[in-house]
Amino acid sequence: MTTHAQQSKTVSIAAQVAQLPHLPMQNIWAMWDAHFDERPQHHHRTWLESRLAYRIQEKAFGSLKPTTRRKLEEIGETGVLPKRLQGDADRLLPGTMLSRFFDDQEHKVVVRGMRDFEYRGQRFKSLSAIARLIAGCPWSGPAFFGLKSTKKEVA
Repeated sequence: MTTHAQQSKTVSIAAQVAQLPHLPMQNIWAMWDAHFDERPQHHHRTWLESRLAYRIQEKAFGSLKPTTRRKLEEIGETGVLPKRLQGDADRLLPGTMLSRFFDDQEHKVVVRGMRDFEYRGQRFKSLSAIARLIAGCPWSGPAFFGLKSTKKEVA
């Protein structure tokens, strides 16, 4: 059971995170300076907001376990999900946000439902159609968004 104090803390953290997209850049940089020792080389606002949101939550609720952090870093480096998670990647829940940097631009896709994806206000029936639009050539959508390996795995 959660106490009123715990609920207030969660609401306060949620409110801080929710306000990030509405703050002027001057305030974003002030928050960045308060939470990090140095500024990043690039100034992509969405990226800054996501790192600030994580840091705010990390300070309030604690950080990831070292084993979880290592696994996520490995996935980030290789782009390959562990076998036991690959099946789950094919069953994305509505509301899931997929993000991919391509040609120095961040591309975000919202999962609306089974075979229903939204990209820049347009609806698509497959991730592959979105990947093809972004890359300008045929791509496996799940591979493009890091949900499966692009290499054939030998059993």
